[in-house]
Amino acid sequence: MAPYEALSETDWEQVERIHELLDEGELEQARTALDAMLRRRPQQPDLRVLDATICLEEGEPSLALDALKGAERSADPATFFYLRSAAQFDLVQFDDARTDVERALAIRPDYAHGWDLLSRIHEHQGDAPAATTAAVHAHEIDPEAFPLPLEVTDDAFDALVQRALRELPPPIRKKLAEYPVLVQPLPTRKMLTAESPPLTPDLLGLFVGRHVFTSAQMLPSGSQDAIYLFRRNLLRACSDLEELEKEVTITVRHEMSHVLGLDEDELDDWGLA
Repeated sequence: MAPYEALSETDWEQVERIHELLDEGELEQARTALDAMLRRRPQQPDLRVLDATICLEEGEPSLALDALKGAERSADPATFFYLRSAAQFDLVQFDDARTDVERALAIRPDYAHGWDLLSRIHEHQGDAPAATTAAVHAHEIDPEAFPLPLEVTDDAFDALVQRALRELPPPIRKKLAEYPVLVQPLPTRKMLTAESPPLTPDLLGLFVGRHVFTSAQMLPSGSQDAIYLFRRNLLRACSDLEELEKEVTITVRHEMSHVLGLDEDELDDWGLA
C-alpha cells in the first residue's frame, strides 16, 4: 500500500476555500479549483473525497463513487462513508447506502446529515418507525437544517393538490382529463430505475408517459399517462404548510410542462412560469 499523501497547511486552506465556494453556490469555480489540485495529486484521498462532494452537487453519483475509490484513508472517514452512502442512495442502492451511512454514524454519532440520510433510506425500505427515529436524531442535532417532516393528513394534502390544479390556467386544466394527477407516498424502484442513470429517490413529482406533441404510437402497449406527486418527499422538503402549498403548486406546474413538452422559454406562453 502506497504511503498516505498528507495535505499541507496551504493545501487545507485551499480545500477550505473550495468548501466556501460550494456554500456560496459557486459550483463551477469550486470544480475548477479542485481540478487544479487534482492535476498535481490525483490519488490524494482527501482531494478525492472533495471530488466526490462536488460530483454529488453536480448530480453525478456514479462519478462520485468512482472518485471515492482509493479514498478510504481520508482524514475524515465519517465523511467518506457518508458520501459513498449518498451516492448509493441516489443510484437506488438502498442496502449498500444504509450500511455505509451507519458506518459514518458509528464514527460520528452527532452527524446530522447522516441521520437525515438514514431516515430517507429507511423511508424507501418501508421502515417508517426507523425513518421517524432517524429524523428526530437529525432534528435534535441541527433543528434549523433538519426540521421534522410535516404531518399532514391525506385529505388535507389532497386538498392542497386540488387547489393547485384549480389555479392552473384554463388551457392547462383541460389537459388534466387526459393526464390524471396521482398522489402516492414515494416513487417506486421501478419508476426510479426506468431511466439510466436512475432518478433521485428524493423526487417530488414525475410525469410518466408521452407529452401531447408525441405520437401515441410511441407509447408502450397498455401504458397510461399520469402525473405523480410523492407525498412523503414533499412533506420532508417543506417546513410549514405555506411552503408545502407553494411546493405542490410548483411541482404540478413543472410536471405539466413535461406533459406539454415545453422548454423554459415556452413556459410563460402557457401560464406556467
